Order: sequence, then C-alpha cells, then structure tokens
Amino acid sequence: MSTDTDIVAYVEESEFDVVLNGSEEKVVVVDFTATWCGPCRLVSPLMEQLAQEYKGRAKVVKVDVDNNKPIFKKFGLRSIPAVLIFKDGILAQTIVGVSAYEDFSNAVQKLL
Repeated sequence: MSTDTDIVAYVEESEFDVVLNGSEEKVVVVDFTATWCGPCRLVSPLMEQLAQEYKGRAKVVKVDVDNNKPIFKKFGLRSIPAVLIFKDGILAQTIVGVSAYEDFSNAVQKLL
C-alpha cells in the first residue's frame, strides 16, 4: 500500500478491492480527493481525526481521483470531496462535499 506521512494512506485502484475486502476492520472510509481541490483540503484533517478516533475499528484511506478515474466513475461520483463508507465491502453511505466532523463520525459509529 502507498505510504503517506499522514495517518491516512493513499490507495491506488489496483489496491482498492484488497483494502475493502481484505482489511481487518469491517468499516472502511474512502476519501476521494485531489491535490488541486480546495474543499478537499478542509476534509483531509477530518479524515485524519477519524482515523485516530476509530483506529483498529475502521480503516480510513484516500483515493486521488486524478490517478484513479475509473474507480471514481465506478461509484457514479461527479464531484469531490466525496467520502464513501463501506461495511464488509459494501457501500453503506456516501457524503459529498464538506461536512462537519460529526457527520463522518456518526456515519462510522452507526456501522460499527
């Protein structure tokens, strides 16, 4: 898996299914982002916080949409930031746009 200085690692399309289905954690949060996206920079620290709070219970990863367009389109996404939350490899919730930390946290909490 790609490494990042942050807690939340970037994953590539080739790793995506392994992350979703091979993760020890049942809940996987995927932040679809891009380096040029201003609102994405607002969501990024919230994903770091989520990763810290749910460490060992939920996995948080990022996908750079510029490098992984097919996976972005696979989920019918048209704008970023978009955070997809999966449980047992199945999409359970999508949050598009900048949201409060509580929105992300509550969505994860419901699935644990």
